[in-house]
Amino acid sequence: MFLKKIRFILIITLFYQTPLFSKSASLNDFNAQNLSEYFSGIVAFENKDNAEALEFFNSSRILIENHDPYLKRYLYSLVLENKINKAINLVKSNKERENTNFFDAYLLLVLDNLKKGDFKKAYDQLNELTDIVNDKDRFNSAILESLRQYIYVFKEKVILNDKKSFGKLSIISETFQRCYLGDFATDAFFSELINDKEGNYIRYIFFYLVYLTENNRINDVKNFTNNLDYLNTTLLISQAKSWVENGNYEKLTKFFSCKNPNDIIGEFLFLVSNLYSSQDNFEKSNFYLNLSNFFNPKFIFNLSLVAENQYLNKEYNKAKRTLKNFRKDNDFYYWYRIKKETQIIEKEKNKEESLNYIISQFDKINKPNSKILFDVANFYKNSKKYDEAIEYYTKLINFLDDNSVMKSDLLYRRGGSYERSGDYEKADKDLLDALNINSDDAYILNYLAYSWLERDYKIDEAIDMLEKAYKLENNDPYIIDSIGWAYYLVNDYLKAEKFIKRAVELMPEDPIVNDHYGDILWMLDRKIQARYFWSNVLKMETTETEMIENINKKMIDGLQNS
Repeated sequence: MFLKKIRFILIITLFYQTPLFSKSASLNDFNAQNLSEYFSGIVAFENKDNAEALEFFNSSRILIENHDPYLKRYLYSLVLENKINKAINLVKSNKERENTNFFDAYLLLVLDNLKKGDFKKAYDQLNELTDIVNDKDRFNSAILESLRQYIYVFKEKVILNDKKSFGKLSIISETFQRCYLGDFATDAFFSELINDKEGNYIRYIFFYLVYLTENNRINDVKNFTNNLDYLNTTLLISQAKSWVENGNYEKLTKFFSCKNPNDIIGEFLFLVSNLYSSQDNFEKSNFYLNLSNFFNPKFIFNLSLVAENQYLNKEYNKAKRTLKNFRKDNDFYYWYRIKKETQIIEKEKNKEESLNYIISQFDKINKPNSKILFDVANFYKNSKKYDEAIEYYTKLINFLDDNSVMKSDLLYRRGGSYERSGDYEKADKDLLDALNINSDDAYILNYLAYSWLERDYKIDEAIDMLEKAYKLENNDPYIIDSIGWAYYLVNDYLKAEKFIKRAVELMPEDPIVNDHYGDILWMLDRKIQARYFWSNVLKMETTETEMIENINKKMIDGLQNS
């Protein structure tokens, strides 16, 4: 009994101290159980356990009705658990109590009517939403303005003249509006996005192909996809190219249509999700991602982002359930599923089992495309199975034109595999051939030069290559480490220290960089500091056994012959 009293007092204290407390509610309205569930729900929400948060929120109806910020958390948890209709109904039921006067609540009401096709009501509610948006909140302002333009087009069948601009976001919005209307300028708008050199708008190739297909411009679809390279494009575009090559044009319009307002809004909400993700606001990102899937559940490919988020959050069982949406009839996304399942197996079990799994699945594919071969080659390389990696890289290289940029990348990867397996002659040939195709690739320059440094081979040429690489990529920590180590090898310790110190600042948890810095400090007669950095290497999880043995010797004896 005493413990229960103490618990109750603590909860009451927290209740009064928290900004969630509403003076409109009487203390008599709540009991210890209410308050316990109240705070437990908040704690679970803050810990990203939305399923658990919902259990507490659902049990605390009286608190939902009396505490505005609590309702907001509840709404978010509902949307994050894909209970969007319930979230909408909750806003509707609380509207009269005026505790839904915040952006996300109004937005759900707008989206509800928009999804139902009641564009007039959605537009009227949008005007209410305008009153609570702060002009300084650029994201919400952009969302509001974009929705205003979309709803106007759906309602009036013409593009709104009176509109604010939000850069590329506005261009994307107008592109889809013109696509919806079948406007003659749609091609030009898609072209501007697709050919933009500063941003990454390759995703919009897919929607352009949909637009062309819906307008029976099949030859244009074929010509466009013929110029696309599986190895040099995204998963979505690769999938579209595969459909076109197999004559499955109906697939392009099965998942998305420019004529469907819900599909367009779904894509807009996906874009918003990406914008928040780029700001590392993953809660908001997932909120809009689920709303996107709510509007266009047909577009299952967006679930790849859901699976990625679940994987990064170590929610492996959830990720596996999400991945089951990708079936064999969509070959590229099915292969994505296999790759992601492979990564999960490695996390849950070990590297060997994950390798066995991906190879067993690969063996079941009758005609693997170049992208699948590329993935398998990379997986073998990352698993230190260099002979197998070389085999698959070779198959891909033989497919490509001699001057292809992708050939340069493949030679680089195969050369790295030869180098790791100890075949330096073939490694050097591949890496030099790659540079003949792309002489300004800083990473190829760095890899070849560092390989020579490790072999005490052509040191002067290696330094020249590293200086060029550094001019091209002067903030890359690996290149900075390489050039610093090169100066160490020619006994220019002061110059070496300048570079390696910078590399350590950029990669403080990298064992090789810390080892290099220790060696340089020793040669500068700063031996206490040298042993400090060597000791750091011993504490790092990624330090390999051979390096540990070498470091232990240096900790006792220092550098020999110094």
